[in-house]
Amino acid sequence: MSVGEVYQGTQRAAEAGLFDLQTRRPRIQALKEYLVHGVKYAFPAVRGAPSRGMPTAYAALPLKEHFAQDDAKELRPVWPDPEGKVRGYALEPLFWSVPYAARRDQKLYELLALVDTLREGRARERNLATEELGKRLEALGHLEMASR
Repeated sequence: MSVGEVYQGTQRAAEAGLFDLQTRRPRIQALKEYLVHGVKYAFPAVRGAPSRGMPTAYAALPLKEHFAQDDAKELRPVWPDPEGKVRGYALEPLFWSVPYAARRDQKLYELLALVDTLREGRARERNLATEELGKRLEALGHLEMASR
């Protein structure tokens, strides 16, 4: 993302109450509420044709260990990516550069996969994603408090 895109994004997040411009930190509770209840409406999941890519949603960590998958029968959600090694159905990422960023940062990858589960998962998958996301955001909140 360009510097301008990041700036505009933080401004929009601040206007929505998701980011505090003074402290330059996310508002953890508001962010969790938005992700759990609003992201699927603001960024609806768009499924595509079978594709090669990076696993996402319930097919990626940390949720994939909770769901048995028969590789021969079930296509898993993937972000289309020429460097991807998994065949599945294409799931449009939140932003075109998501696969690129996720390859470079495992924690970011897991957070984005959890958000994709909230965007397109079934009830059980969404419940597990909400629980995992809550743990991770809470940990960020604790880190934020410790750094002050």
